[in-house]
Amino acid sequence: MSDWEAAVHAAQSRKAEDILVLDIQAVSSLTDKFILCTGANPKQVQAISGAIEEDLRAQGARPFGIEGYANAEWILMDYGDIVVHVFSTAAREYYALDRLWRGAPRLEVPEVIPEAALA
Repeated sequence: MSDWEAAVHAAQSRKAEDILVLDIQAVSSLTDKFILCTGANPKQVQAISGAIEEDLRAQGARPFGIEGYANAEWILMDYGDIVVHVFSTAAREYYALDRLWRGAPRLEVPEVIPEAALA
């Protein structure tokens, strides 16, 4: 499983909403992929971020930086080739990265994989 797929799966495991994966390498030199997702409340935003960090660490990936965890409005996780944005509903609407990067191709988000299938 690639890092971005593992991050998406981790977000799904914590019931993240509106998961979007953008392939921005053709339109920006910042990174290869942006992953955007939303949590319903601060605790869920933190739980999603924590699950992503844990799952990627299990695959050997370490973040260059994680910002915004304490406020839990917009947690930014920089893994170099992927950047994960975990938003509250209000922050996602306000910053509108979906619209800002609308020219980037969208990747199909894998369906939720049942935990039993991973064992």
